[in-house]
Amino acid sequence: MHADNNQPSRREFIKRTTQAAAAAAVLGSGIAHGSAADDKKPDSTGGIPNRVFGKTKVKMPVLAYGGAALPKAWGNPLSFEGRVKLVRYAYDKGLRYFDTAGNYMESQSIIGKALKSVRKNVYLVSKVETTDPSKVRQAVDRSLKELQTDRLDAVLIHGTPGLEYMTVKRAMKIHAELVKLRDQRVVKFIGFSAHSYFDKALALADSGGFDFCMLAYGYLPRGTNQIFSAKMLKLREQCLASAHKRGMGIAAMKVVGAGFLGAWSGHVVPKFDKKRLGQLPASAIRYVLNDKRIDLLVVGMRLKKDIDANIKTISGDTAYTKADKTLLEDFGPKALASPAMKRMKIE
Repeated sequence: MHADNNQPSRREFIKRTTQAAAAAAVLGSGIAHGSAADDKKPDSTGGIPNRVFGKTKVKMPVLAYGGAALPKAWGNPLSFEGRVKLVRYAYDKGLRYFDTAGNYMESQSIIGKALKSVRKNVYLVSKVETTDPSKVRQAVDRSLKELQTDRLDAVLIHGTPGLEYMTVKRAMKIHAELVKLRDQRVVKFIGFSAHSYFDKALALADSGGFDFCMLAYGYLPRGTNQIFSAKMLKLREQCLASAHKRGMGIAAMKVVGAGFLGAWSGHVVPKFDKKRLGQLPASAIRYVLNDKRIDLLVVGMRLKKDIDANIKTISGDTAYTKADKTLLEDFGPKALASPAMKRMKIE
């Protein structure tokens, strides 16, 4: 999320971080209207730069919408209809890649309602959290119903919950079920996400069986409820190198540290200069864009002004500057020393 001048209250911050940690520990286990046509044209006309998403060959705006920003329980302050309008606003402003998951509560239903009439112009991505291969079809069918479509542009094996809680061998069994759905033209592309456990992610990338991946990649070395060790950062680099070598599309999540470099930054480091806090999200975005292997930034945006601010950053000069580096190097160690970070495990 991009920071704003009216940051969420400390009570909401504590509630949100507690819920996120709890959600990370939970394992998740009729087709409706709207067809995903093969001749879709998801590239934007809104002034946002486009990049080709790896071997999928789909050209899309580099800024993508993260559906984890939509659940009320995870901090979105808007009504259901307000969130429908928010997603449609993102589309109207030029975003075309919309990411969600079966365990994101009402997120899929919101996105489905918002984008039903423009389905052929967008790239819908969901995830399966189940570790049971026999339940993959059921999970995908639920996503199809809630997203009001008969086909998903892509499905990922979810990282958390999902890959974190199973072996690579079991993950490849989930992959095999997704391949069946691809053969049935229910799913077009197959990917995986990883908040950490990059040893497993590397094995999946090396398998050659995936079209793309989404990895936790931001200035702050954090996943969902963990801080990356030097070993884990090295494994992530190996995963990125493997995915890039194989032509996989690579999407980055946790670009603004799950809000720690955005909406929550003033709570993470309370005495930090407010003006400089407002500059953090843009610096964090430019930091990730500095890695040319990254095709997409999947960012959660709770309000219209978050969308506007991020589009302004993406559409401007995205060179990572000395000022960006100085700001992040000043804030980063303070954030890592904060109580919220200290509650996270080291991996």
